[in-house]
Amino acid sequence: MAAVRAERAGLGVAAARAEGTGRNLLTDNPALYEARFPDPGRLAGRWAEDCLDRHGAGGRVLDMGCGVGRDAARLHEAGRSVTGADVSEAMLEYARVHHPGPRYVRADLHGFDFGASVSDAVVCLDSSLLYCHTNAQLDGFLASCRRALAPGGLIVAEMRNGAYFLGRTDLLDTPTVSGFEWQGVSYRSTTHVFVDRTAQLLRRKRVWTSDDAAAPVEQHSAWRLVFPLELRHFLGTHGFEVLELHDGPGPRTEPAWREGRLPGATTDGDRLHLVARRLNTTH
Repeated sequence: MAAVRAERAGLGVAAARAEGTGRNLLTDNPALYEARFPDPGRLAGRWAEDCLDRHGAGGRVLDMGCGVGRDAARLHEAGRSVTGADVSEAMLEYARVHHPGPRYVRADLHGFDFGASVSDAVVCLDSSLLYCHTNAQLDGFLASCRRALAPGGLIVAEMRNGAYFLGRTDLLDTPTVSGFEWQGVSYRSTTHVFVDRTAQLLRRKRVWTSDDAAAPVEQHSAWRLVFPLELRHFLGTHGFEVLELHDGPGPRTEPAWREGRLPGATTDGDRLHLVARRLNTTH
């Protein structure tokens, strides 16, 4: 991808790609994504590895929505055989170069088929599961997970918690402004989020500006608002037993998870953390 391979991928290049396409500035430009969301301590990957280790998962892992590949690479470094899957070819191209080790393949989490019982765990981090906007898409994801997992295999997921928005508006009342610098250019994003109750989605509008005179870029995305009991029901329907479902600690909570911290018992916070086991039953 030209914007990744360029010595200096300014916002103007990305804007030209994004305007009118519905594409995403950061996922189309993975180097920008990694600069905007750094994780030098590989906290998300370490948290996932801790969950897999505590529940005795086998060595084969499928990372769905692997993005730039750093979590998949961390699991690979822990000695696991990892396949990272994403719908973005730009992300996969970047992952192969910058986070080698895992096998990287293109797949849609709404429905994928790598064969039966080919994995011991499916990992789905950073709200990737919430891109299943409809019941049919969530059913497709869980059915695909069940097919891919050996009996006793695990789903490990981390995401926003839909229950947090029941009666709370602190994340909705004012826009969030943040910025970062990459290759001498300062980038600034202004993000508005609002609840679409009819579709049960948390919708997001983000406007990007930079100090290199590029035109602003406006992007729209959304996450499914999944509630804890609803998630338990979907998992049970697809033949999974919930082992852990809690609001923290996790890689994006405050305070953040660290080695030795065990999961909590509530589901009241902004993040939701899941470990579920595939039952050895006919489904």
